This record gives sequence, C-alpha cells and structure tokens, in this order.
Amino acid sequence: MPGPATPLFDAERPWRVALAERPGLVVAWTLLAIGAIVMMTPLAYMIGTSFKAPHEVYEINLIPHEPTFENYIFIFEKTRFGLWFVNSVVTSALVTISVLFFDALIGYTLAKFEFRGREFVFIAILSTLMIPTEMLIVPWYVMAKNFGWLNSYWGIMFPGLMTGFGVFLMRQFFMGVPDDYIHAARIDGLSEFKIWWKVALPLVTPALSALGIFTFLGNWTAFLWPLIVTNDRALYTLPVGLASFSGENLTDWELVMAGATIATLPTLVVFIVFQRYIIRGVVLAGLKG
Repeated sequence: MPGPATPLFDAERPWRVALAERPGLVVAWTLLAIGAIVMMTPLAYMIGTSFKAPHEVYEINLIPHEPTFENYIFIFEKTRFGLWFVNSVVTSALVTISVLFFDALIGYTLAKFEFRGREFVFIAILSTLMIPTEMLIVPWYVMAKNFGWLNSYWGIMFPGLMTGFGVFLMRQFFMGVPDDYIHAARIDGLSEFKIWWKVALPLVTPALSALGIFTFLGNWTAFLWPLIVTNDRALYTLPVGLASFSGENLTDWELVMAGATIATLPTLVVFIVFQRYIIRGVVLAGLKG
C-alpha cells in the first residue's frame, strides 16, 4: 500500500527544499501571483487616484503624495451620488428578495409536484436563457410605457423580479431534497407552503446564498436597462449616474475615480464577506447541473 502523502511543508525541511521538490507548484503559484498583480493594479490605481489632488492625477504612482478626501466630499456635497447610491441599494435589494422568494417557490413546485405539463413548463423557462437581453429591451420598454412604469423604481426592477437561471438552479437543488422529509411533514399536518418554508428551504441554503449574491451583484452593476427606462436624474442608479457624471467631468479624473471607487467598493465587500458562499454555491451548482 502507498505510504502517507508527503506534506507540502515540514518543520524539519526548509521551505526552499520543499518547493524545489515540486517545481510545478512553484510555476502555478508564480502564475497566480502574476495574474493577481495584473488584476489588482487597475483597482489599486483607481483607489489611489481618488485620493489625489488635481495636480497629481497624471503622476504614475499608486500612493498619492498628498492624500485628500476633498474628492469624496465634493462627490457627496455637489452631486447626487448619495441618492444614486440609495437607488441602487433599494432596487438591487428588492430584486434579490423577489428572486429568492419566487424562484425558490417555482423551483420547488417543479421539483416536488407531479402535474400535467410540468416538463413543458420547465423547458419553456429554460428557453428564456437562450434569448439575449438586447432582444428583450424593446418589449420591456413598450410594456413599461403602456403600464406607466417609466421613470419609476418598478420600471427598473420588473424585468429581473424572476429569472430562468434562478428557477433552474433551485429546481436542481430541490430535486436532491429527500421526498421522505416532504411526506413526513405532510403527515404532521403542515401546509404545502410551510413544508417549503420550514422543511425544504433550509436544506438548500448554499444555493440560496449563491443565487442571492449573484442577483444582487448583477443588479448593482446593471447599466443598459436602467439607462433606457429612466431619464430623471433623481432615479438614476449608481452605474448610470457614474456614466453621466463621467461625461460631464471628462478632465476631472480624480472625481471620476472617486465615483468609480464608491460604485466598486460595495461589490468588493459583498464578495469578501460572502466568498465562501459564492465558492460553495458555484461548486454545488456544477455538481447539480
């Protein structure tokens, strides 16, 4: 029988010897380090520039010589960035809550209920994933105009309140929930909604976490539809407001970078805080798919 695997690092062996014995590992870590530097440099430059004075903007240095918060003070006092930030938070949060509720409910129905046309409904929902978003812009706009949803939160949110991907993901996970749990809950007298809420839903928490994070980030960075459905600056979301602000301040790069940093930091915080849920959800989604 093969002996136990040699640990990567051992207190009795110098780390240089350990790495020399595994040249492939050295190459892998080197490539990862180079990739990380390439990916992080623009972000670091953006954040650094947001703290620069105007005369330092064109100097190629990540850390400003005279850091200042004046750019952020100007952003919040002289523009509507605060309002745009709130608009993005409200729309992204409400859409995420809606997606988690309705997609999980539909996915559970398609996974655990037998009814005529179930497979047809599921295939019809999956077919929506094959339609490019750009092809839906015109029907969405006509619908929003006919129902009076232009220049409103509802107009921004309604296309994403339920998603085909979310239904597919939740159905795949609910298929793995043992039917014995469902039958036992029915014998105990729970209603179907309570069975879904109290029995099935807690068992698919990784999928819910991943779906919620992806939905929030996707809506936070959405640009095309909010740009089309709103022309009132008070209703702009952060990406649309940032684009408008950038067009008005083409030469004030320190202000543009401050606005871009404000728009980017929440996504970084969400990823850092919920990183393990994202990775777990992606892995399990691949296994279930």
